Amino acid sequence: MSSTIDKFLRYVKIDTQSDEASLTAPSTVKQHELAKVLVSELEAMGASEITYDQKHCYVYASVPASKGCESAPVLGFIAHMDTSPAVSGANVNPRIVENYDGKDIVLNREENIIFRAEDYTEVQRLRGKDLIVTDGTTLLGADDKAGVAEIMAAAEYLLSHSDVKHGKIRLGFTPDEEIGAGADHFDVKLFGADFAYTVDGGELGELEDETFNAASGRLIVHGRSVHPGSAKGRMVNSILIAQEYQSLLPEFQKPMYTAGYEGFFHLDSISGNVEETTADYIIRDHDKSLFEQKKELFLACADFLNRKYGAGTVEATVRDSYYNMKEILAPHAHLVENAKAALKELGVEPVVSPIRGGTDGARLSFMGLPCPNLCTGGGNYHSRFEYACVQSMESVTELLIKLAKRYGGKEWSL
Repeated sequence: MSSTIDKFLRYVKIDTQSDEASLTAPSTVKQHELAKVLVSELEAMGASEITYDQKHCYVYASVPASKGCESAPVLGFIAHMDTSPAVSGANVNPRIVENYDGKDIVLNREENIIFRAEDYTEVQRLRGKDLIVTDGTTLLGADDKAGVAEIMAAAEYLLSHSDVKHGKIRLGFTPDEEIGAGADHFDVKLFGADFAYTVDGGELGELEDETFNAASGRLIVHGRSVHPGSAKGRMVNSILIAQEYQSLLPEFQKPMYTAGYEGFFHLDSISGNVEETTADYIIRDHDKSLFEQKKELFLACADFLNRKYGAGTVEATVRDSYYNMKEILAPHAHLVENAKAALKELGVEPVVSPIRGGTDGARLSFMGLPCPNLCTGGGNYHSRFEYACVQSMESVTELLIKLAKRYGGKEWSL
């Protein structure tokens, strides 16, 4: 078993699920468990400048430059340690399906949990490869422990092969990316890289240099509870008004109707009763102008309902989360071009596309650290049907090594 896969299978068994309702940083103490493991392994492999932010749960380390490459640019690789709150990350039980035949995979016979190939047709491209899956009761955690394992394996290789020429490589592991807080306490100055790659994408070959502009929206509807037998003209049902609010948003600007560069409003959660209902939304668009229009519409719908039902009935707030990193990365085209060239060296056709989601790299780019996003070799993230491909993950480790060599050797160019 390769170092990449060995590390991955160990890391996914550590529950690092983040918590969007938490007010602490990190949002869950258990993320420190993986951080401590990484620190111990980095020390054992001979990494230098290891820093463990024990307050906020960040891990930084260096692979020193090879002799003669000290003046090369400092390149960073970054991945996040937490897993999504969408599905349990506790007691992950990974297994390897060897030589996948393209058919359904029974994940859990007792609970009749089946990975149906017809629901995830993209896996047909992985016929003959080895897939890592779960027992269907949890997510796998390839988002982003695959990235963590690939970076750690690449660092281990570089540290043990002095003949490989490369500049200084900085490694960074963050908490709470899944709840949009991964860059909150990232120390860009301490990290000290000229530029970096987040390793937090999907299938092998994916390369992303732009994200959504993103905001979170919250709706609070205040009602009036009255006994239904005497409610006429008196009851104000907050649940129904929340439903009415949702109906005012564009029907076909929902995630299930959008793709590519199309933005959306996503009702992420809702809870309440007659007296009060709270709904949380995420608002996304790649185009900055359309993004601003969506935020204005979100607030305008609340204003309309307040005119209809009375001032203060509906409270709507919007908070920006991150912005499209394309504008920051445009002057650093070498990052994408070198990644494309390294993928082609591996015999992989690069697929450059926008991220229909977020990554630490979006915020880090605006914090002064240009950061496109690389693939990890997994799929179906945030799901009990999540998977990772053994061969793809091993190729990503090779990709990182090739990038380290490109930025440390004669091939380096802006």
